[in-house]
Amino acid sequence: MKMKIISAVVLSMAAMVGVGSQAQEIKSVRKGELVAPIQPAKVTNKAMVDLGAKLFFDPRLSKSGFISCNSCHNLSMGGTDNLKTSIGHNWQEGPINSPTVLNSSLAIAQFWDGRAKDLKEQAAGPIANPGEMAFTHELAVGMLQSIPGYTAEFKKVFGSDKIDINMVTQAIAAFEETLVTPNSRFDKWLAGDDKALTAQELRGYQTFKNSGCVACHNGPALGGTSFQKMGVVEPYKASSPAEGRSAVTGKDEDRFNFKVPTLRNVELTYPYFHDGAADTLSEAVDTMGRLQLGRKFTPAENADIVAFLKTLTGDQPKMMMPILPPSSDATPRPTPFEKK
Repeated sequence: MKMKIISAVVLSMAAMVGVGSQAQEIKSVRKGELVAPIQPAKVTNKAMVDLGAKLFFDPRLSKSGFISCNSCHNLSMGGTDNLKTSIGHNWQEGPINSPTVLNSSLAIAQFWDGRAKDLKEQAAGPIANPGEMAFTHELAVGMLQSIPGYTAEFKKVFGSDKIDINMVTQAIAAFEETLVTPNSRFDKWLAGDDKALTAQELRGYQTFKNSGCVACHNGPALGGTSFQKMGVVEPYKASSPAEGRSAVTGKDEDRFNFKVPTLRNVELTYPYFHDGAADTLSEAVDTMGRLQLGRKFTPAENADIVAFLKTLTGDQPKMMMPILPPSSDATPRPTPFEKK
């Protein structure tokens, strides 16, 4: 079992190569650790990031004029909505739990099944999904093109009088790349501060490592670098119809393989798992121990691991709420109560 865990760690770490420039640059100060500190974002195009922030918060990118990217990835709630599954257009129940947008730039792919290769591709999905924002890319672009404030800003960033969906998603992705959360207490410990963690939290980290959790939850984000089967030792009885990676690859062996979620800020991103079935960290730790590792953690071990996981909360994004440019007389008005 230990050899399998070590092999999984090596494969997962190898997969991390190329996951953003940050993953290549980071090296833990504490030798031998398979995790590394989160680094602050480096903004190279502030104008694009500022435009992306407006688009991220703008509900006019939805048919109802009520749902924005921030609706499901609320930056005041750990980049999630804290719901089992998200609420879409006309109060539709989403099929899967919304993963956090925080530190998502460090993942090998986006969505639980990895169907989007990067943040830019991911940003295009919800806008046109009838169960989410329920717009079309053409209508979204037309709405933006009708707003003088947006056309001026897009021209400033992209040098073009014409807006297209690629510009929209590129700007949103640029903003989302800044949503990293450095300076957690665990990061401070990794950087050499022996007083950053309590004795219980250190015990929890050692149990986390020695039990094999780090085989999947490694790298700067403590996850996001591989796809793994949910229910290795025992089958997982999901409350969601999501099939995982097989929906993308078409391969039966990929059924119930999901992207390993980041554990960064996990105290804030409840409920847990792709179906949101675990309401608490204690419940999530117990389930993962039994189903993935074949181990039943004692109450004390569980409490120690939970204490460690709470040290992974870093500095949350701090920003002024963007002021959105006003609609013009030509801007189509939202239709929040239209059933079609």
